Amino acid sequence: MNIDITKLRSGIEDYITINETYTFSKKELKNSGILELNNIKINGEITKNSIDDYNINIIVEGIMVLPCSVTLKPVNYDFNINIEGNLIEMLSEFNENYENNQKTIDIFPIIWENILMEIPIRIVSDDISDVKTRGEGWELITEDKNPVNPNLAKLKDLL
Repeated sequence: MNIDITKLRSGIEDYITINETYTFSKKELKNSGILELNNIKINGEITKNSIDDYNINIIVEGIMVLPCSVTLKPVNYDFNINIEGNLIEMLSEFNENYENNQKTIDIFPIIWENILMEIPIRIVSDDISDVKTRGEGWELITEDKNPVNPNLAKLKDLL
């Protein structure tokens, strides 16, 4: 998500408004634990202060689809993130190099890192109340009360 900062650098504009909607691809979500991340709204602005540093103030909001911790069914999780601070310092934390003569700044690493930090450790589906567990919550009881071992199923026909 490259933002053109040439007008901000030259002093023509005081701030750059960001108003984007972004959908993450399956490749971007790989190994993140997120099943879907569609239509994420990114709103805010980038400003330049008196010492030629850039400040960012954006709000990222949307719905991430995560697997339920018990049943692995997809669960929607609403999030709203406020990202505020020095843009150059944030980019240096992600090992993104910024040179003072650049015309664009990629804010995607900042947004992605903040979304990853919003993933809850555990999420449980609302319809989990009809699922029963046994013991101390470590075994899930399915509807099939007496499961038959498929290797022994043919023996049943002999009797």
